[in-house]
Amino acid sequence: MPEYPPLPEPLPVAVYDNHTHLEPSDDAPPGRPETMLTLHEHLERAAAVGVAGAVQVGTDVATSRWSAEAAAREARLLAAVALHPNEAPELEASGSLDDALAVIDELAAQPRVRAVGETGLDFFRTGDDGRPAQFHAFESHIDIAKRHGIALQIHDRDAHDDVVATLRRVGAPERTVFHCFSGGEELARIAADAGWYCSFAGNVTFKNAENLRDALRVVPRDRILVETDAPYLTPAPLRGRPNAPYLVPLTVRFMAETLGAPLDEFCAQLAQNTVDVYGSWAVDMAG
Repeated sequence: MPEYPPLPEPLPVAVYDNHTHLEPSDDAPPGRPETMLTLHEHLERAAAVGVAGAVQVGTDVATSRWSAEAAAREARLLAAVALHPNEAPELEASGSLDDALAVIDELAAQPRVRAVGETGLDFFRTGDDGRPAQFHAFESHIDIAKRHGIALQIHDRDAHDDVVATLRRVGAPERTVFHCFSGGEELARIAADAGWYCSFAGNVTFKNAENLRDALRVVPRDRILVETDAPYLTPAPLRGRPNAPYLVPLTVRFMAETLGAPLDEFCAQLAQNTVDVYGSWAVDMAG
């Protein structure tokens, strides 16, 4: 596994990584080599460069449980819990989808679980036969988020129209976030009109991602969030190296430059937006 990059220059105002995956990997080499970081090391590096906290995101029952437990003991983490869209058809085939959704519902009641996610629709990996299960899971997650009064983090891949149509049909939660925004200017305008948030990851820095930069330019400043989606989508010029919350400053600086925004003001806006969506990191710690 390639080594993590060096720490970037710290940000002038602290921000948050609102979507990351820091759980231990099943395919990690045994014995944690020096190239792997512990949760504590991730968060210490992040704090050193002006990333005050992160939202740790589950994608199945196991990682959702881990996320909730980690957030309950670590003040710099909040949690999001859900079944990834690609999980839904497999769970449906085994007859366990509704049982898994019931676990997500239980986890969503915990005080430091502040979002249901990542959920949504993914037509890139799932064929037509798996789509009914995805729709069922997506609508169930929306209901869970609304009943618990927490945010919704959407995974949307090759499914923009159906995601929007579903949100409109069943009613989106008050705080809805398009995680790792992958649309263009049209979807950004739809989200802006609906009051939804758009979260940009390291791929906004990629040379061939002009559609993401066009989208960024039309999103209202009070609806922009930033994330890593670590360990994926490491921002340029570090593609091919592992991503981590401490690399958020690279994406933030790029976004500020793209928008022609003063860096300190942009950081302050990102921080406020993130707290508006998820609440404070500093309350409701488990005893």
